[in-house]
Amino acid sequence: MIESSVWHPFTQHGLGEAIPLVTRAEGAVLHTADGRRIVDAISSWWVTTHGHRHPRIVAAMREQAERLDQIIFAGWTHEPAEELARGLRAMMPDSLTRVFYSDSGSTAVEVALKMALGYWLARGEARHRILVMEHGYHGDTIGAMSVGARGVFNRAYAPLLFDVETVPFPAAGHEQATLGALTRACAGGEAAAFIVEPLVLGAGGMLVYPAWVLCEMRAICAAAGVLFISDEVMTGWGRTGTLLAGEQAGIVPDILCLSKGLTGGAVPLAVTMASEAVWAAHYSRDRATMFFHSSSYTANPLACAAAVANLAIWREEPVLARVADLGARQAARLAGLAAHPAVSGVRQIGTIAALEIGGRDGYLSALGPGLLRFFGERDLLLRPLGDTVYVMPPYCIGDDDMDRVYAAIGEACDLIAAGKFV
Repeated sequence: MIESSVWHPFTQHGLGEAIPLVTRAEGAVLHTADGRRIVDAISSWWVTTHGHRHPRIVAAMREQAERLDQIIFAGWTHEPAEELARGLRAMMPDSLTRVFYSDSGSTAVEVALKMALGYWLARGEARHRILVMEHGYHGDTIGAMSVGARGVFNRAYAPLLFDVETVPFPAAGHEQATLGALTRACAGGEAAAFIVEPLVLGAGGMLVYPAWVLCEMRAICAAAGVLFISDEVMTGWGRTGTLLAGEQAGIVPDILCLSKGLTGGAVPLAVTMASEAVWAAHYSRDRATMFFHSSSYTANPLACAAAVANLAIWREEPVLARVADLGARQAARLAGLAAHPAVSGVRQIGTIAALEIGGRDGYLSALGPGLLRFFGERDLLLRPLGDTVYVMPPYCIGDDDMDRVYAAIGEACDLIAAGKFV
């Protein structure tokens, strides 16, 4: 461990928790300065898809670094950005014709919200209300926090957040309440857009809901003319078993947010893809109506090159077969925990597996820090959401490492059931 001046995210430094120094990574494994071999069971916060330091992605970034490292993207362009846009157009739904680059999931969401509001302003319609789903999470910038669940994550920043209208999460047996609430929220002509995480809410606790509900929500928005924003930052790139989660519901959004696995998890990059109608609303000879959003590193060439390599991997390698295999291996191990007395809420979608240990006390559950420490002591990168333990590994994880992950979860369950967990 090292002494550091670094202020880490989602870390209460006053607790004195150990912060390992990672020196290298490969596949599904991290190596630390003190010689530990850590299994990355959460894809380093859900970003690493094919594995750390995938040779094709590393080579693409290395080659790009020899040609062009960075260039302003306002009024300029470069081949990696153009090639990536062409690749995304070919891979994503046909109606999503425009690609806007940014640098994180949060900014992809900010861009989507600004596009939606700009769309209605350009049309001369006073639609400004954003609709959201209970327990949703869309990032930590101001707009993204505004459309996410209110609570401990953003309590200190409440004065900065704008008002939204929330529909309930479609819990099993209560789906119609969600659909009815969304129908009412879309009525009246004030709703500009509905933003949702398709099929699974990530930071909200890996909450899963059925594809037919997503399909119905899309239809309700379409009937009311409300723009549908699909936040696939976490669910995209195979996590739910398909390239996009929306495929399982047969839906195409008006605006799509992608990040995390866009570069295979190698470097930060995000895109917000929009329909031609959203683009056309901003298209004009009046400079005052242009889309006012950018960052210094928009469409960074190194990041775009990594994403181009990632798309090539998806085109040329059997990625979905690997995803299906990982899902099956997860299911086999998860089944062994389903009847455990300390376990509840066992669920899986694609490569994502989750369960509650000991109860449902939320993100600040007293059990959370103990579980984090317990898994760390067993050389596993598992970061529970309170008492919700989830496994979301890179697609390349081997059986031996998977066994280690689930053996540790089982051991924690046994200790908790016996009242011996410290």
